[in-house]
Amino acid sequence: MTTYTTTCDNPKLGIEQSTFGQLPDGRTADIYTLRNAAGMSARITNYGGIIVSLTAPDKAGTFEDVTLGMDSLVSYVKENPFFGALVGRYGNRIAKGKFTLDGKTYALATNNMGNHLHGGTVGFDKVLWMASPIEGEEPALKLTYVSKDSEEGYPGNLSVEVMYTLQKNNAIRIDYQATTDQPTVVNLTNHTYFNLTGGAKRDVLDHIVTIEADHYVAVDETLIPTGKLNTVAGTPFDFTKPTRVGDHINDPTDQQIKYGLGYDHCWVFRDSSPSLKSVATVFEPSSGRVMKVQTTEPAVQFYTGNFLKGSVIGREGMGYNKRYAFCLETEHYPDSPNHPTFPSTVLRPGQTYKTTTLYLFSVKMD
Repeated sequence: MTTYTTTCDNPKLGIEQSTFGQLPDGRTADIYTLRNAAGMSARITNYGGIIVSLTAPDKAGTFEDVTLGMDSLVSYVKENPFFGALVGRYGNRIAKGKFTLDGKTYALATNNMGNHLHGGTVGFDKVLWMASPIEGEEPALKLTYVSKDSEEGYPGNLSVEVMYTLQKNNAIRIDYQATTDQPTVVNLTNHTYFNLTGGAKRDVLDHIVTIEADHYVAVDETLIPTGKLNTVAGTPFDFTKPTRVGDHINDPTDQQIKYGLGYDHCWVFRDSSPSLKSVATVFEPSSGRVMKVQTTEPAVQFYTGNFLKGSVIGREGMGYNKRYAFCLETEHYPDSPNHPTFPSTVLRPGQTYKTTTLYLFSVKMD
């Protein structure tokens, strides 16, 4: 294990590096533990850029893991429904694994109901990133990866840099950057599954959610956008005011709820500018934990773990059951390359893709 010193005398603060395990091809993956002065920690592996664990205090000051994860690298390689992972080149879905750019049609892997999901068969969640720890009062981990031309069917050599920073205000900040040598499409995100009870004590149906969005992207039965943006007003998708997750998640009259088996949709923010803005808040009453989301992205995929079945074994032998977590995946819209009216995800040579997302943790006292 390697411990990186800091410029601060606080013994809680710093970065530790250790071996996480060996991949099937013999390469070694490492895990990095970032700690801030407040006692919060983030464990991140360079395999898939996965946030393996993230702790946050409850109203009693007890730090607990607020994510779903696994105990070993072997488990992540064997079966991982994107727990904590970096997702790319394209987060979310592309219809039938095809898109046309500058008159040329590209064919991608179809790995989800005949569609392309989260970068394909071997997306960014399954590659080994180059890692560089960065010391300081806000410890950080820089991950870099070059996705070769035609990897998973995408055009262009894409150079990607992702920076995880554990801030002193108990936020985990994620900065994404990419450049290309050919026109391509990019939509990067992080797929951490959160449960603010700490240690996934129960499902997330009692979590209280607010999303600053008046519309969401309507989908078909394969969760591909129809091209229409539906209003949330008067529907189970209205989180403009604090709303319990479980209140409308099983609404038998809403076709969109039926398609997603609950919430698995993209909410479009009122403020879609590329500035950093507050877009969502989650409150868990029993622990008092609050998570605020800030991002430069125009939308977020809110997913409530509808496809978890207890078969994926997580930490300490726990089988993660249906709705034992939620995801807030900041992003551009799904299937944007096939919808000219959606915000563009095209990246061209000479341009730099840049986005930022923060998950900020605090406590609401009784």
